[in-house]
Amino acid sequence: MLDDLRFDNRFTASLPHDPVPGNHRRQVVGACYSRVDPTPVAGPVLVAHSGELLEQLGLDPSIIDDPRFAAVFGGNALLAGMDAHAMCYGGHQFGNWAGQLGDGRAIALGEAVDIDGRRQMLQLKGAGPTPYSRTADGLAVLRSSVREFLCSEAMHHLGVPTTRALSLVTTGEDVVRDILYDGNPAPEPGAVVCRVAPSFVRFGNFEIFAARGDHETLRQLADFVITTEFPELGEPGDDGQIYADLLAEVSRRTAEMVVEWLRVGFVHGVMNTDNMSILGLTIDYGPYGWLDDYDPDWTPNTTDAATRRYRFGMQPQVSQWNLVQLANALFPLVGAVEPLQAAIDGFAPVFEERWADMMGAKLGLPALADDTDRDLASEALEVLQLAETDMTIFWRRLAEVSTEPDLDPAARAAVLGDAHYSPGAVTEEARGRLEAFVTAYATRLGALGIGDAERRAAMNSVNPKFVLRNYLAQLAIDAATAGDPSLIHELLDVMRRPYDEQPEFEHHAAKRPDWARTRVGCSQLSCSS
Repeated sequence: MLDDLRFDNRFTASLPHDPVPGNHRRQVVGACYSRVDPTPVAGPVLVAHSGELLEQLGLDPSIIDDPRFAAVFGGNALLAGMDAHAMCYGGHQFGNWAGQLGDGRAIALGEAVDIDGRRQMLQLKGAGPTPYSRTADGLAVLRSSVREFLCSEAMHHLGVPTTRALSLVTTGEDVVRDILYDGNPAPEPGAVVCRVAPSFVRFGNFEIFAARGDHETLRQLADFVITTEFPELGEPGDDGQIYADLLAEVSRRTAEMVVEWLRVGFVHGVMNTDNMSILGLTIDYGPYGWLDDYDPDWTPNTTDAATRRYRFGMQPQVSQWNLVQLANALFPLVGAVEPLQAAIDGFAPVFEERWADMMGAKLGLPALADDTDRDLASEALEVLQLAETDMTIFWRRLAEVSTEPDLDPAARAAVLGDAHYSPGAVTEEARGRLEAFVTAYATRLGALGIGDAERRAAMNSVNPKFVLRNYLAQLAIDAATAGDPSLIHELLDVMRRPYDEQPEFEHHAAKRPDWARTRVGCSQLSCSS
């Protein structure tokens, strides 16, 4: 039963709240959140759900047949123990301070206690306006909700740190959106996603109080985060070092998260500081995208088209820049630059170590042990860019490269041919580089005594066969908009086992089709996406 959900709302019980009632738009000062209820909708219908999350929350699978499930997770009802609220935070957007932002279309229901005794914040995205909605309506469309629901779960099963998605509910109402902000608004079906995470606190939660000189609320928030999410750091007190230690831990987790993005070809698309989780989780799936052809300069975000600030290859540098902004916010609590600088300086060695481990695993090597291995990793990334090459297929096929000695280079490289989008357009230079790379690669594997079968199993455990390609999500959106959610369910099932062969779903591992090359929703996305 839904009533089996138990809530322990530490966030709202421990931190200062906005005393002004109602959800009219306003500047909220001296408060970490405002209490606000979701806006009821005309006809909530459950479209999809995560069975694993139901189980984690201690709910029986049959609960989805209870009409109250769609009502609660569509925003029409609150359960006993829920304490609905929206958080106050600020942020740097595209490098510029944006002031107060806050949960403009997200309303947290409360912290449910899961079967392991851990608190999980349940948050509805698209559940109506809040005091932080500015000029927006606080609603979401089916298009963006399908993308968030599927990608949250796909990333989890890929092994990438992420928020989760419990449910996808349509509202029975239309929402008007201008998908590319080009003066062509149109009505679309509305929807609500229930997101789940231990905490949705972001870098921007700290920035807003530092920017306002509200050091007391800043300290309360930092102490709460340390006590609830980082107890290993010790008890907060008068020593400012603990806040630098907090930054160091956030820095480590952020570095590890970004390495995982690079491993699977994920581009966040809008790495503003208000979209950076204090827990090192991937958060806020807006104009994200997956690399089809390997292009470090690609960003899916049309708003970022001019500067490409948040392009794939820049994600480590942007993460570190964002951490500097968090350090600036924590400075009033530390009172010295040196401990914060030391925490920031810790990002690069963690990233480099994890990146080397990751690339070694992708290559089937025990590690990037010496210059030979590092050169192989660098050359693999260079070869990927010499011709339009599908990143996911290239790495998956690399496991099939034979180490048989004296094999003709062209024959050895042939297994990678499927990764090219236009095999006939591959230049002789690119073909020669590829053949030289696989020859050097096979030679290195032979020198290390790594057998093909052993290596193939290891590589296939880190190089996914299936990722939520942009065009797959768009196909699911098109079908769901027409009233058929079956592809959402199918993709959810496929993405639960992204490293398995699943031959019956081979078509979901195919390269991006030509029609998706420039289509909106596939290669072009906005913050409305």
